Amino acid sequence: MREIPAGDNRLRLVCPDCGFINYENPKVVVGSVVTWQDRFLLCRRAIDPRKGHWTIPAGFLELNESAIDGARREATEEACADIEIDALLAVYNVPRISQVQLIYRAVLRRPEFAAGEESLEVALFDWEDLPWRDLAFPSVRWALHHFQEVRGEASFAPRSNPPGEAGNY
Repeated sequence: MREIPAGDNRLRLVCPDCGFINYENPKVVVGSVVTWQDRFLLCRRAIDPRKGHWTIPAGFLELNESAIDGARREATEEACADIEIDALLAVYNVPRISQVQLIYRAVLRRPEFAAGEESLEVALFDWEDLPWRDLAFPSVRWALHHFQEVRGEASFAPRSNPPGEAGNY
């Protein structure tokens, strides 16, 4: 039944027999802005949501997986890419869909990649040729712009949602 458990402040599903409380928590998404030299690796989605649109390699973190390992796995699954992660680029909060997104800055170890099962195609783009109108999600645009802001910097503070866009996804 739905009730506010003792010591809590919001409705939860609680089992009246054993007292188990079902805590529903946000999903964690991990991904990377991946480059080779001055070009950006993007994947055209083969799955919904936003099938046919371009994105960075990213997806849900799995149980018992570190965020960095998850970002590497997503690059392998979506782009058959071996990447080297260098820094946390951004942490985005998307409360409307209960997501926290951890986006890293990474480089291809070798210029070898291919479409994985969740991608229709994978390509490298120069900045001026990025398919801005066909990006799958606002956070992809945010991450690419954040990458440009810190390009070449060895150390920087991770970015967050652009002002005014915390809940507008």
